[in-house]
Amino acid sequence: MKKTLSLFLAITSITFSSIAQPNQNDASLNWFKKTTEVIHFQLNKAAQTYKPGKNPRSVNPDGTVRLAGLTDWTTGFFPGSLWYGYELTGDKILAEEAKKFTLALDSIRNIKNTHDVGFMLYCSYGNAYRISGDKIYLPALADGAANLYARFNPKIGTIRSWDFEWLHYPVIIDNMMNLEYLYWSANQFNKPEYTNAASTHALTTIKNHFRKDYSSYHLVDYDQKTGKVLRKGTHQGVTDDSAWARGQAWGLYGYTMCYANTKNEKFLNQAEHIASYIMNHPRMPKDKVPVWDFDVHNALDTADLARRDASAAAVIASALLDLSTQVKDGKKYVDYAEEILKSLSSDAYLAKPGENHFFLLKHSVGAFLYNSEIDTPLDYADYYYLEALKRYAAIKKIEFSQKS
Repeated sequence: MKKTLSLFLAITSITFSSIAQPNQNDASLNWFKKTTEVIHFQLNKAAQTYKPGKNPRSVNPDGTVRLAGLTDWTTGFFPGSLWYGYELTGDKILAEEAKKFTLALDSIRNIKNTHDVGFMLYCSYGNAYRISGDKIYLPALADGAANLYARFNPKIGTIRSWDFEWLHYPVIIDNMMNLEYLYWSANQFNKPEYTNAASTHALTTIKNHFRKDYSSYHLVDYDQKTGKVLRKGTHQGVTDDSAWARGQAWGLYGYTMCYANTKNEKFLNQAEHIASYIMNHPRMPKDKVPVWDFDVHNALDTADLARRDASAAAVIASALLDLSTQVKDGKKYVDYAEEILKSLSSDAYLAKPGENHFFLLKHSVGAFLYNSEIDTPLDYADYYYLEALKRYAAIKKIEFSQKS
C-alpha cells in the first residue's frame, strides 16, 4: 500500500500541473478536488490493466475481476467512464484510451435481442461522438438505434426489454434509460419515429409500472397480441410489490431525461413525484446511499455496508442534478445530490488509490436475490458517479484551468 500511495503522489504531482483542476480556493471544494485526483489515478491504472473488448464489470467473491464481453449489457460503461474521466481531468491520455476501448465494441451494432444496446452503445459511442465530434462513431450508433427501435411494438406501446422464452412481452423499468439513445438518434439521423416510440414507451410505463405512491414495479409482462397486462412483478427486487432501489433510480433518471427531450409536462410531473418518493423515504439512510431495496426490513440496524447500493445512489444523484436544471427552483435537488456525492466520495465508499481493482466505488449490489454481485464495485456505479460529478461541476460553476 505504501508503494501504491507513493506512486499515486508521484503521478499526481507530475501530471496535475498539466490537467484540469478546480481553480477556486474555496475549502468546501476540497472533497471534489481529492475525488478528481483519485479518479484520475484509478482510471489511468484501469486503462493500463484491462484490455479493450474485455472491460471490468465487477469483482467476484474470490477476488478476481468479472469482465464484460461484447454481449454483456454493462460493457459500454467502462469506455464511457474513461470519456467522463477525460472531461473531469483534461487528461488526453484518458481520451486516447477511451477511444480504443470504445472502438473495440463496434460489433455491438449488430445485436438485436436486447434493449440494452442503449447502455452498450450510447454510453460508449454516444459520449465518444459528443466529446470528440468524430464521425467515425456514427455508423455504429445509427445501426444500434435502428435495432433498438425495431423492438418497439405500437400495439403495446412499449419497447420489448428481453427475449426470454418464459415471459410473453417483458418490459422492465430499466428500459427508461435507453430512451435517451432514441431521442438523440431521432435528431441526429432524422428519424422522428424514434421520438414517437420513446415517448409512447414512457407514457405507457407511467400507466402500468407505477403505484399510487410513485414507486415502480420492476417488470410488467404484456400479452403480445392484445397489449393486456398479464403480470406485474420483479426480477431483482425483494418481492413483486417492493421498491427495488436501482429501479426507482432508473425511473427518476428516465423521466427527467424524457422531459428534457420533449418538454412534456407529464414527464416532469412524474420525475418530481418519483424524486419526492425517494428523498422522503423513511428507510433512506442518513448518508443517502440506499439499501438495495427500500422494503428490506431491518437493513439499517447494522453499520454494515454490504447491502447498500452505491450504484442506485449514483444514478439518483445524477438524475437529481439534471432535474434541478429543468425546474424553477432546483436547489433542493442539488442539495440532496450533493449529500449523496459527498457520501460516495468519502472513505466509506470511494476506493483508495491502487485498491478495489482500480474501480472507483465500493459497496454496490447487482442482484441480491440471485447472490450475484453483492457488496462489490460495479462499472455502472462508477459511470453514473462520474456523470453526476460532471453535472455537479457544471451547476456549481466549478471552473477548470489548463496549466502548461
